Amino acid sequence: MELEPVIPFEPIRSASIPQDKQWIAQLKWDGVRMLLYYNGTTVRLINRRLNDRTAQYPELQAVKSFCSADSVILDGELVALEDGKPSFHQIMRRDRTGKGAHITVLMEEVPVYYMVFDVLYCNGRSVVEQPLLERQQLLERILLPGKTVQLVTSTPNTQALFELARQHKLEGIVIKDVHSTYEPGGKDERWQKHKNIQDVTAVVGGVTYRDKQVNALMLGLYDEQGRLWYIGHVGAARLTQEEWAVLTAMAGQLTISESPFANLPERSKGANWLRPWLAARVHYLEWTHHRTLRQPVLHALLEARPGMCGWDQVNG
Repeated sequence: MELEPVIPFEPIRSASIPQDKQWIAQLKWDGVRMLLYYNGTTVRLINRRLNDRTAQYPELQAVKSFCSADSVILDGELVALEDGKPSFHQIMRRDRTGKGAHITVLMEEVPVYYMVFDVLYCNGRSVVEQPLLERQQLLERILLPGKTVQLVTSTPNTQALFELARQHKLEGIVIKDVHSTYEPGGKDERWQKHKNIQDVTAVVGGVTYRDKQVNALMLGLYDEQGRLWYIGHVGAARLTQEEWAVLTAMAGQLTISESPFANLPERSKGANWLRPWLAARVHYLEWTHHRTLRQPVLHALLEARPGMCGWDQVNG
């Protein structure tokens, strides 16, 4: 039996932290959202954009080593660590790797951890209509935590968990209504995210050079009309010299003659405009009154898929 992939239920941004007894909180992991589908025979890993990532994570094929269910759909976050903390840059090294021997090498260099926080299907039946509290109890019965797979813990003390996340400079928390059902493709206030670290995924619409190598990326977000608005630029930060060399070569292939931005960017003089194919995941301090990023820091590069680089990230 084939289990049909679904778009996961998403939290909305929250300016405050609910503290009523109906709410629980979980740490928000800076990783890749991933659903695991096991039909009793084969395992598939599908991300939130319904792209197959099974080949990238061979260590999750041995499903019986961490789950007792005869068939199951698990929801969680794939995480890689750097200096003891979740690193989006490191998990992207795994997620962008294609098939081949290089994956075996990366499994040693960049081990991953599957942080499981929900279950949608178990032993031949859907459980999405069950309240979260019951789904968590089911997870506790079927999941066998080990080296690679862990059950995400929950606490009713939402404010204390956020303070812990802030103390350790983690991304933030997700607050969930214990009565909430799981709505595939949904996004509403029954799940809320409260961030300590602000982040956004933006289109790379241009670059600038120093000594014939890219030294800064010009970033933009799409509005509802499909116009790309410049929101600032970001420098080298975390990329290695090798990664910047690859980026420089890629920028040459994406060059276009006119700016893709609807507004006039800073550093326009000498800029090389790019076809909007690359995206950058950046952390930032805050937004300026000019609607640009203050102190952005580059964390990873990825393909700019439709719908992932809009203003809705900021507003919702």
